[in-house]
Amino acid sequence: MSEPEPQAEDEPGEPAEDPLARTVRIEGTRILATLVRTVGDLRLAEDAVQEATIAALRDWPRSGVPDSPRAWLTVTARRKAVDSIRREGLRASKEREATALMDLDAPEPTQSVVRDDHLRLIFTCCHPALAADARVALALRTLCGLSTAEVAAVLLTSEPAMAKRLTRTRQKIRQARIPYRIPAADELPARLAAVCAVVHALYTSGHTRPSGDRLTDVDMCTEAIRLARMLLGLLPDQPQPQALLALLLLTEARRPARTSPGGEVVLLADQDRTRWDQAAIAEGLALLTASLDATRGQADPGQLQAAIAAQHALAATALDTDWAEILRLYDLLLSVQPGNSAAALGRTVALAHAHGPAAGLAALDALPPTDHDHRRHAIRAELLAQQHRFDEAVEAMRRSLTTTLPDPERAHRLRRIAHWTTGHS
Repeated sequence: MSEPEPQAEDEPGEPAEDPLARTVRIEGTRILATLVRTVGDLRLAEDAVQEATIAALRDWPRSGVPDSPRAWLTVTARRKAVDSIRREGLRASKEREATALMDLDAPEPTQSVVRDDHLRLIFTCCHPALAADARVALALRTLCGLSTAEVAAVLLTSEPAMAKRLTRTRQKIRQARIPYRIPAADELPARLAAVCAVVHALYTSGHTRPSGDRLTDVDMCTEAIRLARMLLGLLPDQPQPQALLALLLLTEARRPARTSPGGEVVLLADQDRTRWDQAAIAEGLALLTASLDATRGQADPGQLQAAIAAQHALAATALDTDWAEILRLYDLLLSVQPGNSAAALGRTVALAHAHGPAAGLAALDALPPTDHDHRRHAIRAELLAQQHRFDEAVEAMRRSLTTTLPDPERAHRLRRIAHWTTGHS
């Protein structure tokens, strides 16, 4: 069985994206990060960026798209922040904050490695004072631009519960006076695991979007890889950023072959592997080797995930894939990270390839159920179909559709249902 792969964006024939939507999608996080550094308040910055976007929706159709949409949104958001601060009261401290923001036409700050606003915001989202689940949720909402509903879908919880969690996390940042800065060098190693997890989550969110008309957000994936390179630049000898960048490169290398020219999902086994990015694979393998050498074979979860990606990247054909080794790596990963539900699902796929669909199904059915696990149902459907149990496969795939999905993935699953209803495997 092959897992569906996400599609690249900007496929031929796709309609041109609205300029505002494109600016917000590509630049929204950087605009927010810049504003957070300026106003020092995440909630205020988010509200100001949202108000600026609403203003653009009103003004741009009349006056035309500005020469620099990002600068327009940034200046407008600053102005909105000033207005908000003034509405809060006339206390001297607030007035000083507003005055400090009045230089609305100030040039955008030069982004050096250690002063990058985006990276600063990531370290804020990953502050040790925040709970682990809160870090990822806040990062997905703030850094990835996902809606609260989309974050809830990614983290398998309800939208109201996620809204409460995000509100509490923002309040925690404000009450604890968590600074918006990159930690000092001696603090970096202790913060690294959380930051790597968030950058990985950022890439994953771009790699497989939770909704919308595309499966992959290439810009988000590119940004995650840029941040991973930046982390490696900060700590070049640390194995964690080496493994993180290796994992992202080895995964990203296969993206060009993940969709057909018409934008349809292409299963891993059916991909044209000559379209895989061999330079990215070579760089990823070298980084993984360096990372494993640094830890002398004591692999952490990030290294094991990168090793699994490496096994796929090394297979010249689908039949060459070493599923037994991939299964071994998943077992190792789950031994050090037993609560990793995505790894548990991945293991069932590897098990099915190594020992047959019945073994995969048994392992899948032994996993604890969740209310939102559409991927589990999709895997189950494929395994049932391999056993020619088409009615059950159709039912399982239909259950996988009772959640928010990106349009191409939903179309792929509907095609599978249509195929099985005719009695074909």
